[in-house]
Amino acid sequence: MTGAQTTGGVEPFDAVQVISIKRDGGVVPGDALRWMIDAYTRGYVADAQMSAFTMAVLLNGMTREEIRVMTDAMIASGERMSFGALGKPTVDKHSTGGVGDKITLPLAPLVASFGVAVPQLSGRGLGHTGGTLDKLESIPGWRAALSNDELFAQLAGVGAVICAAGSGLAPADKKLYALRDVTGTVEAIPLIASSIMSKKIAEGTDSLVLDVKFGSGAFMKDVDKARELARTMVALGTDSGVATTALLTDMNTPLGLTIGNANEVRESVEVLAGGGPADVVELTVALAREMLALAGQPDADVEKALQDGRAMDAWREMIRAQDGDPDAPLPQPRETHTVTASADGVLTRMEALPFGIAAWRLGAGRARAQDPVIHAAGIDLHVKPGDAVRAGQPLFTLLADDETRFARAAEALEGAWEIGAEAPASAPLVLERITA
Repeated sequence: MTGAQTTGGVEPFDAVQVISIKRDGGVVPGDALRWMIDAYTRGYVADAQMSAFTMAVLLNGMTREEIRVMTDAMIASGERMSFGALGKPTVDKHSTGGVGDKITLPLAPLVASFGVAVPQLSGRGLGHTGGTLDKLESIPGWRAALSNDELFAQLAGVGAVICAAGSGLAPADKKLYALRDVTGTVEAIPLIASSIMSKKIAEGTDSLVLDVKFGSGAFMKDVDKARELARTMVALGTDSGVATTALLTDMNTPLGLTIGNANEVRESVEVLAGGGPADVVELTVALAREMLALAGQPDADVEKALQDGRAMDAWREMIRAQDGDPDAPLPQPRETHTVTASADGVLTRMEALPFGIAAWRLGAGRARAQDPVIHAAGIDLHVKPGDAVRAGQPLFTLLADDETRFARAAEALEGAWEIGAEAPASAPLVLERITA
């Protein structure tokens, strides 16, 4: 813990005073802000007081320096990892989450195939956005929990690790995140940025690429707010000595042709085999180029590594290293229900959020952290916006282990897609690149 500490049982600051400064639109002094985070983590500052503070932040914002200090305090609440002894550059990627966003799966082994270490400490899904660990647990035998020794050994050998983050990284964030979730303060950009970046900086990576999504299926619906979040996080990384860039990417339409767990693994393997949907390949390649440029390889031929099998070899090694069987059949749904086109025309719209909610209702996601995930559940898309369709042609197939789930999933999808006479105007998948 850096900054203000207690001496002889006397607290150096007062929570009400800190809350009042931010309530009135002022700037909280660095020592007071460090104390506030530390005192909340150890239970001295009550949930009610931190709730008032987070609401004041939501309403009045924070300066760049305040966000940096708060992030540092959250990092200081736990352990900080270092990969300096590996002898090779480390680069990580973080996505703010979306529908059908399986990019981490092909991306980590692809970047690792260039001799770069990719420590991808990931999480589980909650609500309509899927968790990377849930997807990988579709693979028989694969395990998410690794000791630090296993993590380092795998990075030194295979080069890519996707595993669960240890509880020792930024414990202040875990406590603050749970509070924000129940107090209507999740949307506060300073709190989102410090939450994500405290964990990523504590993880000890040399460089970081952020995939900040906007649109229907994204955490940030509004592109301007997504841009503000991206700039805030890039600034935080830069100020902490982590080379950081961000891509602002479109999440109005589901990514790829699969939403779920096992089916997203299947699609990721297709990408690693040199195929897969064009949008998944495009984003994987764009992020890989960013990561490799930060790792000192700006001219890396990323597409070639997908075509010649190097990325697939790294994937198979990565899965085996965590006791998974890359050749084992993936779970299949017991029940399916296909929705067909009612008329000839062009698919003009396929809104990401309702499809994410439908997949969640089919069992692909969880409503509570303790809920199980059904790995075979989800949605397979047969067409995307801009595709011509004929009456009776399959549009998408719902996948579940229990047919009683289909009705509620179908309810979520009412009005979520449209067939018209003309193709919609195409929008770029990657809107812009943001640097320090």
